[in-house]
This record gives sequence, structure tokens and C-alpha cells, in this order.
Amino acid sequence: MSSTIQTDLPAFARSRINLASAELGAVGLSASDAFFAPLARMLADAPAVFYPDRYDDHGKWMDGWESRRKRGPGHDHAIIRLAVPGIIYGFDVDTSHFTGNYPPAFSIEACRTEGEPDGATEWIEIQGRAALGPSNHHFFSCDNGLVWTHVRLNIYPDGGVARLRVYGEPWRDWSKLAPDEEVDLASALNGGRVVAFSDAHYGALHRVLAPGRGLNMGDGWETRRRREPGNDWLIVQLGHPGIISRIVVDTAHYKGNYPDRCSLDAADLGNASLDGASGDLTQMIITSSMFWPEILPQHKLSMDAVHDFGAADIAQSGGMAGRVSHVRLNIYPDGGVSRLRIFGTVR
Repeated sequence: MSSTIQTDLPAFARSRINLASAELGAVGLSASDAFFAPLARMLADAPAVFYPDRYDDHGKWMDGWESRRKRGPGHDHAIIRLAVPGIIYGFDVDTSHFTGNYPPAFSIEACRTEGEPDGATEWIEIQGRAALGPSNHHFFSCDNGLVWTHVRLNIYPDGGVARLRVYGEPWRDWSKLAPDEEVDLASALNGGRVVAFSDAHYGALHRVLAPGRGLNMGDGWETRRRREPGNDWLIVQLGHPGIISRIVVDTAHYKGNYPDRCSLDAADLGNASLDGASGDLTQMIITSSMFWPEILPQHKLSMDAVHDFGAADIAQSGGMAGRVSHVRLNIYPDGGVSRLRIFGTVR
């Protein structure tokens, strides 16, 4: 049975990437106080964990950013440089495992600057002060439509936040690319995103479009062992439509569980996307993908290797001269793929 992005999350959390992801390049620049737990932990991709008996020199070890108890006026804050400039659609302020030490309230400001913020930077409030509760995810939407480079998380007055996720759409000035410049159209940093998949039992599906090679077997897309006919697949909406020139399928760290073969289908769906899409549109894209032209015929894969398919490989199926907005990666019959890259020129 076909699967789609988790439906119990807000639309912005299902269809957008986390611009505050450390693994995508976001950085915690400064915090007013980080006595109990450093700011960097708050930007980790993995869910927060709790170790009942772990302590360090400052006290209880907590997986997130935590300031000391404030004994004077004011509030604590932290400044984060987003992985890439982007339009913000929502937040998840996650207080997992913070029970008697979470902030009662928070707000978020943002700025857009070429360098790093300084004393002259103008910060704009994009999320007003709102209440937080213990050990829970707190989702808030944002709809100003502007491009931002940094956010400042304010907590009132102090406490700990396990994870801050800033869901948005990477922004890039595509007009600055040379007409024949090759770029990874599927990269998460260029706005590429997985919109549907057959199965994602293991690993971290969102990492399949991340920069760099996988760090381990959990850093990529891996399906369960298929026990019925057919094959697994995933559908990617490219960050910008373009002409595909090269396809890279990386099976880094997948050794006894890499797919035997892969192929790629593609289509130009115009403006069709899953931005807050209904189930009908989602199913339309999934169903139509079964009939998309094949641009890369089935090729054998090997374990723990980068497979670079160029123009000659694509031409085996007649290629595709037209513009592409979506691709479907098919793996046979199942297994793990660390990274998928779709190189081409924008159109």
C-alpha cells in the first residue's frame, strides 16, 4: 500500500524542510546563557533523548538548550543562522523531557542580513509571545511570506528547549545561475523534497536529499524487507524544474541491505505540489507517477558505493528532452539509499 508523509503533523511540517537543522548547516551563533546544556543540541535532527542517571559538572544532562535559573529581570534568548535563506511557514518548539524546567512562554524574531547579526540588526517579530507546556511539541504557523536568514528564539524567563524546528522553503535567486550551469535540482538546500514513498521503515527519509554522504546506515532512506511482489519507490519534487543531465544514487553504508537495481521516471507537472495539498492531489501525483516516462532504465547497484549515471545511461531509454519537475526513484525490490542527487540545468 502506498504511503505519504506523516499526516498527524501540520501541513507545514509535512511538506517543508527544517531550516534550523544542524545537519543541513544551521548554526547556533549565540545564547544569552547555556549553563546547563549548549545551544548546539537544540538544532540536532534526531529526536531528543533522556538519560535518567546522566549528570555532568553543571548538573542534570539534558538533550537540548537549557539556561540557568534567572534571578534578575529580563529573559534568555538564542540566535540561530538558518541552513539557507528561506521563507518560514511554521515552527515546532519541542520541550521533550523538560518537565519542571521548561520555559512558560516564548517568541521568535527574524532578520535578513548578508553577514551575521550585530547591534545594528533590525529584528522583526514573526511569532508573538505564546505559552509552552512540559515535554511536548508545540506547533505554530507563520505566513508572512518573507525571506529570512536568522531567527532569535526568546524564552520567558529561562529554561530548556529540546529542539527548535523552523519549517520553510529554501530561497535561491535562480536568475543568477548561468544558463548551462549544472546544479543538484533535488537538493534539500535548493528546495527539493520527498512528497510520497512506498515505505520508510528504517533510517531518516528526509536525509536522502541532504548534502554530503551519509554518516551511517541510519542516515538515509531504507525500506523494510519486502515480502510481496513489486518494488519500493519514492517521489521527489525538484527545487526548480529543469533538464536532467546526471543522476547519482549513493548506497553509502548499505551493505547487506542495498537495492539490487534502480530506475528513474520523471515528469513535468507544472505547478502541482504538495503544499498543504489534499489527499486527492497527493494520490493524483502517486497514481500518475506509475505512467511517467522512464529516463533511467534499470541498472545494477552495489553496496556502499556512489553510482553516477550520466547522459549515456539516460539515453538508453531514449532520455527526456523536456523539462522535469518531479522524479520517481524505483528500487528493486527494496533496501536502502543514502543519497539521491538529480543534476541538471534550470528551465
